Amino acid sequence: MENWFVALTVFEKVYWIVAIAGSAILLVLVIMTLIGGDVEDMGDVDTDIDADTGIDFQFLSFKNLMGFFTIFGWSGIACIENDLSTGLTVFISVVCGLLMMLAMASLFYYLAKLQSSGTLKLSNAVNQIGEVYLTIGANRTRIGKISVNVQGTLRELSALTDEDHDLVQGNVVKVHEVTDTGILIVNLLNK
Repeated sequence: MENWFVALTVFEKVYWIVAIAGSAILLVLVIMTLIGGDVEDMGDVDTDIDADTGIDFQFLSFKNLMGFFTIFGWSGIACIENDLSTGLTVFISVVCGLLMMLAMASLFYYLAKLQSSGTLKLSNAVNQIGEVYLTIGANRTRIGKISVNVQGTLRELSALTDEDHDLVQGNVVKVHEVTDTGILIVNLLNK
């Protein structure tokens, strides 16, 4: 192994060192990410950018740089093995590395957009159809409960009605509005 490395030119040695070092660090980052380890403490440039709330797409991060060096190194080695010129090898490896950075930044950007806060917004219940779960008193005299699908989840929420008669279990209702205190105002659907 030592003889092989010594026989390489300086140009080839640089690509092999960059490829192996980049691959090793990227492998550690991937493993830590998969097992839930915190890789933010490894000098991530993202921490400097996070304070600026105007940037969502982060092209320059530690993970992306490791992806760049990994692909830069391996694509350069592939070019050298195919006897391409030095200039063309450098050009192809830089372009491949930048494309890898763009792909990784895009992936993390779109994965972050998939996250939701999990906060229930009662305003999303307006105009939804539900079913009375616990009797709701006529003319807002007694708070009842309805089962209604809000934000993709079936929920049991407190409700009042302006109807002249009680709404009993099984009645189908439509959410008309939400009070400031978070109670749904419902109307009987089949009038």
